[in-house]
Amino acid sequence: MIKVNFYDLNEELNSKLLYAVIMARYKGKWIFVKHKERTTWEIPGGHREENEYINNAASRELFEETGAKCFDIKPVCIYSVDNGESETFGQLFCAEITHLEELPDSEIGEIKLFDSIPKNLTYPLIQPHLFKKVEKYYTLDINRSEKFICRRNQQQQ
Repeated sequence: MIKVNFYDLNEELNSKLLYAVIMARYKGKWIFVKHKERTTWEIPGGHREENEYINNAASRELFEETGAKCFDIKPVCIYSVDNGESETFGQLFCAEITHLEELPDSEIGEIKLFDSIPKNLTYPLIQPHLFKKVEKYYTLDINRSEKFICRRNQQQQ
C-alpha cells in the first residue's frame, strides 16, 4: 500500500529530495500536463539533477513542462511516498503563472487548464494528496508575494 507523508520544510531532508512537483495556476485554473507517451494527466514536475538546488529544479521543471516564463513560485512542504519497502522524498511547490509561451520540445505533449483535479491521473494514489495539500496552502496563503520570477531575466544575468 502506498502512503503519502508530509513534512515541514527543513534542511535536514534536503539531500534526500529527488523530485520537485509544482501545482501551478494560470488565469485562475490549475495546470496539468500529459506526457507524450501517456494518456493520463499529471502535476508538472520531475527529477532533481545532480548538485541542483531543489528550488532551481522546480523553476526548471515548471518551464520545461508548461512553457511558463513568468511566475511566482513558493515551496509548500516536503513530501514522501512510502510503498512499504522504500520511501522517496520530493518537495512540493505552488506557482502562479503570469506568462506562458510555447511548450518547449520535451517529453510533455499537452498542457490543459482545469478547475479542479482531473479524474484520469498518471499517479492516482499520490497526486490527489499533493493537490489537497496545495489547495489548503493556497487558501491559507492570503498574503502571497507579488514578486514574479521571469526566466528570460534570469538567463540574461
